[in-house]
Amino acid sequence: MSASIRLKRFGTKKRPYYRIVVIDSKAPRDGKTIEEVGYYHPIEAEDKQIVFDGDKIRSWLDKGAQVSDTVRGILNKKNFTLG
Repeated sequence: MSASIRLKRFGTKKRPYYRIVVIDSKAPRDGKTIEEVGYYHPIEAEDKQIVFDGDKIRSWLDKGAQVSDTVRGILNKKNFTLG
């Protein structure tokens, strides 16, 4: 099983919010997750949009999890280096 750090969509039409999750890379977008490590609310104010646990993300990266391009961009907005 290869793990992936990507977004899981919630919310209604035109009012989305996302959780940053660790999930099996072959699982569907909204499938069962291994662990939730943060969230992203694109509609909120700039300072409340992105919240994540950097230690959990770092530990999953050490275990070999791959980061999606979208999550990589979100983490870069908060100046989180992937290594």
